[in-house]
Amino acid sequence: MGFGDYPAEYNPKVHGPYDPARYYGAADAPFGQVKLNEIGSWIARRNKTPSAFTGALSRAFWRWQHKYVQPKRAGIAPFLHVVFGSMALFYIMNYGKISHHRNYKYH
Repeated sequence: MGFGDYPAEYNPKVHGPYDPARYYGAADAPFGQVKLNEIGSWIARRNKTPSAFTGALSRAFWRWQHKYVQPKRAGIAPFLHVVFGSMALFYIMNYGKISHHRNYKYH
């Protein structure tokens, strides 16, 4: 699978039109249905390659797009997500500088 190609598991005759928010690999038990003694084997079955990670991020982005940005009557939610997400990101990035400006009470 190269950049811009469909996933290897995607078959247009079986799956129909391509949906970038859908995982076309083999189905596995959801994390909520995994028992405590099966967690290790469940994690071992995950694909931990960088391409699998970027694919998961891409699917999450497209699910967010389909839910909040692309509906017919989209509201202000996607803008607020971006604003509060960037606020949290910049707070984390600048935490070292902000923590030096605390007002300590000396007695």
